[in-house]
Amino acid sequence: MDGSLLEATFADELRSVCRTAVGDELRSITYFTDDGVEQLYLRSDLDRTADLVGFAELERAGFHAQDAYRNSQLGEYRATVRMFEYGYLTRVVDDEHERGVWVTTDSLSMERFEEVAAALKPVLKEIASES
Repeated sequence: MDGSLLEATFADELRSVCRTAVGDELRSITYFTDDGVEQLYLRSDLDRTADLVGFAELERAGFHAQDAYRNSQLGEYRATVRMFEYGYLTRVVDDEHERGVWVTTDSLSMERFEEVAAALKPVLKEIASES
């Protein structure tokens, strides 16, 4: 690797599944672990002003979501969707290996949020198995 958190093939795979699930509404993709953060994609009309370290700090709380929501009547925890004034953030984590991805988008239907979460989960598992 070249100082990045991910091998290029995994970064490409994450970008590919997000572009497929989200399309032109994709704003950004960021991969994070317990001790690092790396932006994999940023749409050209957006500024690089987001505090990725601050976001990662908040999103790492998701590493324990499976435990926190255990035994709820909602079923197994899958992802978190956050709403903002200009877009949405979807976080998907592999809490067992303390790694995750957050994807920011323009407005999407709930089905598309579910699609991106479902597409990211197996890629995170694959990354973990290769690490």
